[in-house]
Amino acid sequence: MKVCVIGTGYVGLVAGACLAEMGNNVICVDNDTKKLEMISQGNIPIYEPGLEDLITVNVGEGRLKFSSDLADAVEKSLICFIAVGTPQGEDGSADLQYVMNVAESIGKSINGYKVIVDKSTVPVGTAEKVAEIIGKYTKESFDVVSNPEFLKQGAAVEDFLRPDRVIIGTNSEKAKNIMLELYEPFVRNQNPIITMDTRSAEMVKYASNSFLAVKISYANEIANLCEAVGADANMVRLGMCADTRIGTKFLYPGLGYGGSCFPKDVKAILKTARDNGAECPIIESANKTNRHQRELFIKKILKRFGEDLSGKTFAVWGLAFKPKTNDMREAPSITIINALLERGAKIQAYDPKAYDCAKIIFGDRIEYMNSSYEALRDADCMLLITEWNEFRRPDFDRIKKCLKTPIIFDGRNQYNYDKMIKNGFEYYQVGRK
Repeated sequence: MKVCVIGTGYVGLVAGACLAEMGNNVICVDNDTKKLEMISQGNIPIYEPGLEDLITVNVGEGRLKFSSDLADAVEKSLICFIAVGTPQGEDGSADLQYVMNVAESIGKSINGYKVIVDKSTVPVGTAEKVAEIIGKYTKESFDVVSNPEFLKQGAAVEDFLRPDRVIIGTNSEKAKNIMLELYEPFVRNQNPIITMDTRSAEMVKYASNSFLAVKISYANEIANLCEAVGADANMVRLGMCADTRIGTKFLYPGLGYGGSCFPKDVKAILKTARDNGAECPIIESANKTNRHQRELFIKKILKRFGEDLSGKTFAVWGLAFKPKTNDMREAPSITIINALLERGAKIQAYDPKAYDCAKIIFGDRIEYMNSSYEALRDADCMLLITEWNEFRRPDFDRIKKCLKTPIIFDGRNQYNYDKMIKNGFEYYQVGRK
């Protein structure tokens, strides 16, 4: 099928590459010509496992192309995905100017029937607004479909190629059949393609991410209670997860959620609720708990070292908001490091992939080390903030030799508490005294 994807950000690049992988002819469109040239040369601006290889192969096979000519791409395509950014205001509202600008350009370029697909995460009712904008500029027939993405950073390629489910929001039988044909190769494992109206499809994304945010915040609240009463949150989690009604995912205590989706979507659904006279106290509490979780971690550090951290050096393992990504949007590391810097601390940080993003945020206020062990050298303690795989089984004897004092604040509960104490570490977890 002939497809164009407008926007070469995180969602657009992954969608374009994966659609091409299934044999479709895909044109990825962006108005940033330097970015397009960089991508065409194999320099991918985001780190996502498997994405670079996918782009290289499909560009080489001629199925994936990059262009700044939106009108030409629309004319050559049956399906046009809108995957541009929707920046969020402080109140949770989404800035739809880029979506609407693309809609206008599509309307001016249509040369026959098209399926216009909202792939960006957008507020309920956006599909109708997009249709209204396009309709101002064309007499040609078209349908607007809502097709929310459910891509986990670090596993986005796998999520797109083998999705848990595909949501298609449309009232058009013609558009539905075209979208079913497009996605049929992705669901050979019998996972469902679910069709519904556009407003329900738009709500599914917000409802799903907000629910997962609630689970994370709930796990952290229980962990904090465990600390207060002397229980072990890790053991409590195991007992809970054995209940099939509860399940095992998103119940790990830690530093809370970050990234581009959960914080943004929680704020957006709360804004939608306020705008429509509804209340969502559970989601509101999840948002508050998430912010509080980082403050508690900082308080633990300050309780141990005092408010004045002048002359103290902290080794930080992990800057990205989660493993297998270079994304630092809403990362716990930002809040924690800034709090320590404000009190005079020196930071020696290591992350396998996030330095380019970190330098935009911190500049030269922290030191960027070449390895995890180099970050430890002569530091007063270690802070484990992001659970990269390489941090799971470190050389603890080497850690003790590098640190001034064998102190670890583990924000992800990666290590066995009893073994750490036995090995002579002063070890702090989330959810255990």
